[in-house]
Amino acid sequence: MRILEEFWYGNIEPTEYDTCPCAEYKKALQLISRNEEKLQSTMTDAQKELFSRYADSVREFQDRHRT
Repeated sequence: MRILEEFWYGNIEPTEYDTCPCAEYKKALQLISRNEEKLQSTMTDAQKELFSRYADSVREFQDRHRT
């Protein structure tokens, strides 16, 4: 039950867990994360909010078109 509690409070990020053993996939995901962190460190709060909405839209689009 502790894992659910940690997830509920935002202490666990499901996307951090390796769902694909493919080394290229893992490497690409790490690069995306590093670049996103660097980009956000240069942004204002308003820019971060806009980028967050953009990223959410992209993820929603990708999820709908995976099948």
